[in-house]
Amino acid sequence: MLVGYGIVVGLNTTGDTLTNSPFTQQSLIGMLERLGVAIDATLAATLRPRNVAAVMVTATLPAFARQGARIDVSVSAMGDATNLQGGTLLVSPLLGADGEVYAVAQGSVAISGFSATGAAERVTRGTPTSGRIANGAIVERETGFQLASLKAVNLALRNPDFTTARRMAQAINTFARQNIATATDPGTVGVTQPDNRQGDIVGLITDIEQLLVEPDSIARVVIDEKSGTIVMGDRVRVNTVAIAQGNLTIRITETPQVSQPNAFTTLAASTQAPTTTTQTVPGQTTGAPVTVAPGGATVTVPRTNIEVDDQSNRRLTVLPGTVTLQELVNGLNALGVGPRDLITILQTIKAAGALQAELEII
Repeated sequence: MLVGYGIVVGLNTTGDTLTNSPFTQQSLIGMLERLGVAIDATLAATLRPRNVAAVMVTATLPAFARQGARIDVSVSAMGDATNLQGGTLLVSPLLGADGEVYAVAQGSVAISGFSATGAAERVTRGTPTSGRIANGAIVERETGFQLASLKAVNLALRNPDFTTARRMAQAINTFARQNIATATDPGTVGVTQPDNRQGDIVGLITDIEQLLVEPDSIARVVIDEKSGTIVMGDRVRVNTVAIAQGNLTIRITETPQVSQPNAFTTLAASTQAPTTTTQTVPGQTTGAPVTVAPGGATVTVPRTNIEVDDQSNRRLTVLPGTVTLQELVNGLNALGVGPRDLITILQTIKAAGALQAELEII
């Protein structure tokens, strides 16, 4: 794993704000001074370019990489730059964990996202603050590993398994017609160089990788509770078990209504209504009688509707013993359950000892 620090130039006013990213300003001044451009303190305080961004450069040195080979690098903004599109990474050394420089990167940054800004809206797709430079670094230091000088190699299994490791060793021994391979653990198969292949370890590995070995698949159920994803292998089996699933759902709906008072009415002159008052009304003679409606107020009347769903239509489902994956899926789908409820059902089946598979929750 290689990592380095660099400067990307040529941005279209989308680089770092130097007041918010002082390390960008220091890097820019240091780079200019190394190139023979003197920057005094007054000019440095007023330096405000927006086409420069400080970035972290990462890469992976592949196996057997030789000096002069090219590798891909990734570039990610460190400051408040908004877009690296059109930028060019200047020479950046890439260091390993031992502090030695193994590669040097430089080139034009290609990004997969974009950002467009208008007066009232902004659209951003992908991540415009990170990009990639294809073949952007040159290997300067080799790891010094010599494969041809080895007398034995270890083959590492991507998915460790006892049965698969043993099958690999048997296939290699059958091909070589002698015992040169041994499964040392579930994830490693040791291979020694036979007498008739001395000095040809590369050819031996080439022949070994052409052998066909059927890997042993583990009965496993993988559950991702964050997204509700469930993946089951084809060897998952379930013993005879009865399953019933149901949730009590209570739905309360509030629909408030507004109650208005009665409309105004005109009372006859001879009617002696206790609500008739004498008020001053513009356009009328002072003291003229005005009739008003009986006293009332606008109020909100609550209306509540409660629905209870006990899912009584769901019945107990029996899954016969040693069912296949398709039968298991069909039986669980017959209950009409969703992924979240299915996760709980699988965990409960495993707790009951009926699920003949490894349950892995990530």
